[in-house]
Amino acid sequence: MDDIIIGIECHVSLNTKTKLFCSCALEGSEDPNSRTCDVCVGLPGSKPVLNKKALDYALKLCLALDCEIAPELIFSRKIYFYPDMGKNYQITQYEVPLGVGGHIKLASGKVINLTRVHMEEDPGALIHQGNTVLVDYNRSGTPLCEIVTEPEMSSPEEARDFLKRLLSIIQYLQIFDIDSCIIKADANISIKGFERVEIKNINGFKDIQKALEYEISRQRSLVSEGKGIKHRETRGWDSDKGITIFQRSKELEADYGYIIDTDLVITDITNIIVEETKKHLPELPDDKIIRFVKDFKLKKDDAEVIANDFDLAHLFEKAIDDGVNPIFASEWIRREVSRVLNYSKKDIDESFIKQHLLEVLELINHNKITRQTGQRIMELLVNEDLDVKKYVKDNNLESVSNTDELEKICLEAIKNNKQAVDEYKAGNEKSFNFIVGQVMKLSKGKASPSVVNDLLKKLIK
Repeated sequence: MDDIIIGIECHVSLNTKTKLFCSCALEGSEDPNSRTCDVCVGLPGSKPVLNKKALDYALKLCLALDCEIAPELIFSRKIYFYPDMGKNYQITQYEVPLGVGGHIKLASGKVINLTRVHMEEDPGALIHQGNTVLVDYNRSGTPLCEIVTEPEMSSPEEARDFLKRLLSIIQYLQIFDIDSCIIKADANISIKGFERVEIKNINGFKDIQKALEYEISRQRSLVSEGKGIKHRETRGWDSDKGITIFQRSKELEADYGYIIDTDLVITDITNIIVEETKKHLPELPDDKIIRFVKDFKLKKDDAEVIANDFDLAHLFEKAIDDGVNPIFASEWIRREVSRVLNYSKKDIDESFIKQHLLEVLELINHNKITRQTGQRIMELLVNEDLDVKKYVKDNNLESVSNTDELEKICLEAIKNNKQAVDEYKAGNEKSFNFIVGQVMKLSKGKASPSVVNDLLKKLIK
């Protein structure tokens, strides 16, 4: 899609206990407006105080993304009039963002450069009830980091991959809880030669891809009709209908009348603070790749795929801790687990219970079940929560590794396939694989392949 230009503005909520500028709890009562105070509601005379933990988390993110850190922390007021922002302005950063530059590398090897990373507060939530609109300020003041990319993506798939890799980084940093925090993305998309459209507040990686696919199709249809996008506009994504909906003409930054927020003191971010934060950064994907290759002798491609996915890396390292062979674990996780996930179009956190996956890996690694049986069980795990060991026992799926029993099956396969045996003796390796397949068929896929190979070679002389 050489004619497509995509940029992402991604809002990540930080996993702090309290809000960005007050001590109201982020979790607790879900009753409307029950976790609020004069600061997050925006009452006159209220004074915001910066949450230090939020700053620590934002600094970690900037450093992990290789941003240049600003020497001073400066907040601005983004002025607009809307019910979800009681004080009629949002506290954000405009003139001097916390981080400038940085990048994220996609699976394809393409590097997506970042424009900026800055801190800001989330507005409240509008609750629509028929013709009535109510405002809940419980969410108002939630600490956010906004990550803005350069317009360097050229397909919905690249946009989704970008967000998945960003998610892995913030999970590694432990600044984001996938169960309670949210990621919202605004996508800017245009066809070369025409103005861009901003799609607001898209939740979920699948929806970002669907929204962009729809918008590409819509804009191309307009171009084919000789129209195209002549003026910038903002649209919303309706996930139920699978369409974008016009909301308003796009505002320019100058329309918000940014001014420095005088209620928040300009804070020096010294090299001491930055260096101290660096010391507490966890092992990130690039470092994990190096360690996986060095310590576990993984292929670099396998190490890259696993390390750049937080859930796969966690699964791999847990398998190693439980005694699973690293090479087997990496190949199985990269190929079989990824195959099942991709085929079912599901993510590991929504379709697998990790402990069950580990049980499958352990059973295969210790020759308790065959690989074929493991594949079938994983496919079942996509849609149902199985007690793996009980399922294997109840369905008589244990691997047949008893030498005497397997020898009888091997002798039967040799007897019934004399031509293949003669061809193997003459040097045809494919014929040997055929005989192995016959043994597996006779054992209903439960024979241990390694034991079968050894037995057949001893029996065929």
